[in-house]
Amino acid sequence: MHMADALISPVVGGAMWAATAGVAAYSIKKVQEGLDQKKIPLMGVMGAFIFAAQMINFSIPGTGSSGHLGGGLMLAILLGPYAGFLTMASILIIQALFFADGGLLALGSNIFNLGFFTCFLAYPLIYKNIIGKEFNSKRILIASLVAAVAGLQLGAFGVVLETLFSGKTELPFGTFVLLMQPIHLAIGIVEGLVTAAVISFVWKSRPEVMEKASLNQPLGSLSLKKVMIGLAAAAVLTGAVLSWFASSHPDGLEWAMFKTSGQEELEATDPAHEKLAALQEKTAFLPDYGFKTPESAEPAGEPTQEKWPAVSAGTTVSGLVGGVMTLLLAAFMGFVINMKNKTGKKT
Repeated sequence: MHMADALISPVVGGAMWAATAGVAAYSIKKVQEGLDQKKIPLMGVMGAFIFAAQMINFSIPGTGSSGHLGGGLMLAILLGPYAGFLTMASILIIQALFFADGGLLALGSNIFNLGFFTCFLAYPLIYKNIIGKEFNSKRILIASLVAAVAGLQLGAFGVVLETLFSGKTELPFGTFVLLMQPIHLAIGIVEGLVTAAVISFVWKSRPEVMEKASLNQPLGSLSLKKVMIGLAAAAVLTGAVLSWFASSHPDGLEWAMFKTSGQEELEATDPAHEKLAALQEKTAFLPDYGFKTPESAEPAGEPTQEKWPAVSAGTTVSGLVGGVMTLLLAAFMGFVINMKNKTGKKT
């Protein structure tokens, strides 16, 4: 559900950047008030895992479309809504800048759609209420499914509203929303199942992590070694190998756009779009999660049929490099907040 710049106007893009910056500033403040140092490495490892997981598009049977994990709910459950939102922002910043996944103008929208609705609405208002004070496999599954579906539905509707306010007549509101919501319902169900599986792993490995997270208590001397190793191994395996098995079908947003307008991408004509596209072309050294291909090396004539699995060194390098970059950015963010917190207490 990563929006391209052509989907929104500069005014809407700027407004969403401002809204996202406001939520990020508030999150930084809240994290600074009660940062648990144990969460800093966990932010990094979770960021790397979600980055890798988002590389895998899974097919939606009978539709010709695909979806991928959002991860915002999972981040909120394990890190809390504020650190979870900041970690999601780290993931999407790395994707947009270095992998050309999502536009730079649309970055504010993408962070808001994937991070705000899941971390600040689906998690506290739905997931926590269903879980209550009694953790068990059944409650985790139900809470994850309902909250994931709700968060993704809100995010998908956010995309539709942003295109509406941008005046994208190619995507009429009624038709677009009737396609976006059902396809993201299916994607949300898969996300809920994956979220439940990961949360259950953490709960069985270290139930205290879940209990303390739900009560917003510091982890203290609790060892996270088993959890960290498991998530790090999953991030490496997913980014380096499982990413080869990603579906080649268009994702839910592209599918809905094609069904609505007859094209998976809209043409960008605004000067702001062109300037940001040129900037992104310079920063993205692994565009579309692969090595850059010189124009002279591109085959002429009919396109060759894509093979599956798409075994590619470029994809593997992208998964590993992107995971490490996200880990470092998320952990660095937590480290800086922690240092500022210590400095503020001394003064």
